[in-house]
Amino acid sequence: MLDFAYPLAFLLLLPLALSFWFVYRKRVNRGIVFSATVHLPKSDSTWRSFLANAIPIVTLLGLGLAITAAARPRTVLSRVAQTSNVIAIEMVVDVSGSMEALDLSIKTPTGLKKRTRLDAVKDTFADFIKERPDDLIGLVTFGGYATTRAPLTTDHSALLHILKGVEIPKSRIDKNGQIYNQEEMMTAIGDGLATACARIEKSEPVSKIIILLSDGESNTGIIKPEQAVTIAKALGIKVYTIGIGARNGVAPVESKDFFGRSVIIQGRYPLDEKTLKFIAESTGAKYFHVADPKGLESAMNAIDELETTEIEREVYEQYNELFPLVLLPALLMILIGIGVNMLIIRRII
Repeated sequence: MLDFAYPLAFLLLLPLALSFWFVYRKRVNRGIVFSATVHLPKSDSTWRSFLANAIPIVTLLGLGLAITAAARPRTVLSRVAQTSNVIAIEMVVDVSGSMEALDLSIKTPTGLKKRTRLDAVKDTFADFIKERPDDLIGLVTFGGYATTRAPLTTDHSALLHILKGVEIPKSRIDKNGQIYNQEEMMTAIGDGLATACARIEKSEPVSKIIILLSDGESNTGIIKPEQAVTIAKALGIKVYTIGIGARNGVAPVESKDFFGRSVIIQGRYPLDEKTLKFIAESTGAKYFHVADPKGLESAMNAIDELETTEIEREVYEQYNELFPLVLLPALLMILIGIGVNMLIIRRII
């Protein structure tokens, strides 16, 4: 099947047609009264007169072929109908202050490798993204308010770059010693879930899920978790929830002592499993509790076995480019036309 990569190039045929009309239009020449020439000897057409009439046609045809070459004619060598298992996934990650806890650190032969909860989530989510190359995946984070970090996309390289840059907001203290961005350190689960629903609602795949990860209690936000669940149910979106942290709410965290030295203390971070279970069960999904690095990996592996929707796409693998076959004679005709006109006819077309 023949097609053109740049069909708009054919618009150049309009000025070419105008040029053709200009060259061959009927001219009204001035004349004088003269005697009848019927008795004069007849003159045969010469090769110069033949060239004079033919060269403009050759030049204009060459320009027409050059325009056709610019449109880049080609034929499809192979067309593949590819079926992909695709699902739309919105990842919703808690970035509140409690995500600084170190209970997901890794034990290595050389000692303990300190890793915050957020670091562990970023590493595990990155592996999850790499295992699902065909899926549409987006990212929403929430602390005291929700933020869309990346829309649903198949550009997973860009998504991984954005995920790598996600950080926990730092406490900002005013001159009176008060934290003035305390709201950022809180947890708005309802806002995060509602934002994810809005981002995934109109995606193409039939299967739509949200993976919501939190390690605390919902203690702020405009939308309550119950209201966000109603939205998800109305849209037919499953919400898989992951709760991080020990059930007693105690976790190690890095802090500074009186002398400014780094020390590990035990912090109190209550986990609201009741709300997370309610969200998952209400939307037909599942809740996972994670208290160690292996638990987080197991949860993501379980979610990796979700239902998918098959989407068939036509993929054009290779084209046979035909423009060289048109361009070469076009250039040859133009060169012949200009060369003969300049060297032999010696007149302006």
